[in-house]
Amino acid sequence: MKKIPTLILTCACALSILGASTTASAATLQKGSRSSKVVEVQERLNKINYFWAGISGYYGDKTVAAVKKFQRVNNLAIDGKVGPKTEAKLKAKAPINNKVLKHLAGIIQDEAGGESFTGQVAVGAVILNRVQNSAFPNAITNVIFQKGQFAPAADGKLSVPTAGAYEAARRALTGYDPSKGALYFYNPKYTSSSWMSSRPVTQRLGNHVFTK
Repeated sequence: MKKIPTLILTCACALSILGASTTASAATLQKGSRSSKVVEVQERLNKINYFWAGISGYYGDKTVAAVKKFQRVNNLAIDGKVGPKTEAKLKAKAPINNKVLKHLAGIIQDEAGGESFTGQVAVGAVILNRVQNSAFPNAITNVIFQKGQFAPAADGKLSVPTAGAYEAARRALTGYDPSKGALYFYNPKYTSSSWMSSRPVTQRLGNHVFTK
């Protein structure tokens, strides 16, 4: 059997990796999708008055309806999905500064900047769990800045997030939840609230206790 030259193997591997990367970047967003890209789509649609539901990072029925309306007005195929053509048109029509992702990364930075990556993702997951819970606002930014909830956000300002905090925010937005469904978290060293300590514990990560 003839040996395949090393150069050919190297090129083949490189092409395989490039192909996988291209496919991932061109993935279609549709009902049920969860990611920072969904946040971006919702933020763009909101900016041009197609989407008024809470920016949550979850692609639900209201996002589908908003995308269909945008597609209809812009002579695109009306399928309620965001593929390359719809994405390109959205970017052209509605430039944004990704403030929602920045807010999520910012609260992660302030509340868990010294924690492990998993601990940071867990804090982001708590925010997103609240978004999906009827007892809290239905938008990421509104949950973060809800009065009396997160001390670092009390003055309406958050720290500039690090690259790690951004990555943790993006990971949480995919649905990964190390907090195991928690709605609250606290550091026992600094919290003396009997109400908080009485909540059912879902997870302990680093300095934080996560509860429902």
